[in-house]
Amino acid sequence: MKNLLFSLLLFAVIACQPKDPATIMSGAKWVDLTYDFDSNTVYWPTNIKFHHDTVFCGINDKGYFYASFKYSAEEHGGTHFDAPLHFGQGGESIEKVGIERLHGPGVVVDVTKQSAGNRDYLVGVADFENWEKVNGKIPEGAIILLRTGFGKYWTDHLRYTGTVKSGTDGVKELHFPGLDPAAAKWLSAERKINAVGLDTPSIDNGPSTDFMSHRILCAAGLTVYENVANLDQLPAKGAFIIALPMKIKGGSGAPLRIVGLL
Repeated sequence: MKNLLFSLLLFAVIACQPKDPATIMSGAKWVDLTYDFDSNTVYWPTNIKFHHDTVFCGINDKGYFYASFKYSAEEHGGTHFDAPLHFGQGGESIEKVGIERLHGPGVVVDVTKQSAGNRDYLVGVADFENWEKVNGKIPEGAIILLRTGFGKYWTDHLRYTGTVKSGTDGVKELHFPGLDPAAAKWLSAERKINAVGLDTPSIDNGPSTDFMSHRILCAAGLTVYENVANLDQLPAKGAFIIALPMKIKGGSGAPLRIVGLL
């Protein structure tokens, strides 16, 4: 397998340290980029939200403690993963996305200033070119993470999404930053990346009705991460990202456990 995960992890932590894996990993810092799933988790206004119910929790009739719960939700909500199938007819479903594409060097593009003055800001080609002027060319296999600053509003649905309404009425009121379709096309055509993620509910901004960035990225076989947490804890470059979705056979998306390794 190209770029074996373990080798990449060791290199990403620190290349000049002794080669003993235990020694290297003991000095690593992990950043959890995933929000908890609960009744307050953000879902699209028309989607089925997360429900977590008790099957049994307590001392059973045999005298020992036992706990089991059940949950239900739509694929797309909370910190989650979009497979190419989501907006690409004939695209790969979750289980068909190879493990080698679920990790890579992290590229954090900070547009918090731009988004602060424009809730519907579209991250453009110029933002990536400006990143490269400072940090060098986006590396092959990169995980692009767009930091809009909206993560600080996660517990305030109105400020995070622009609405507290459900259904189609809620969809009409969505306002949050996303990726410009022109930039989605540039990334998929000009850079060899694995995925694009961000700290808002959708890679397309709130007012979008044609979801063109989704369509471009999915058609190119790229994956997308939405509602990513704690991007303020990652540097512009130097982190290694691991993004493991629930392996739902035939799924267009799935809950995602994503972490950064520093």
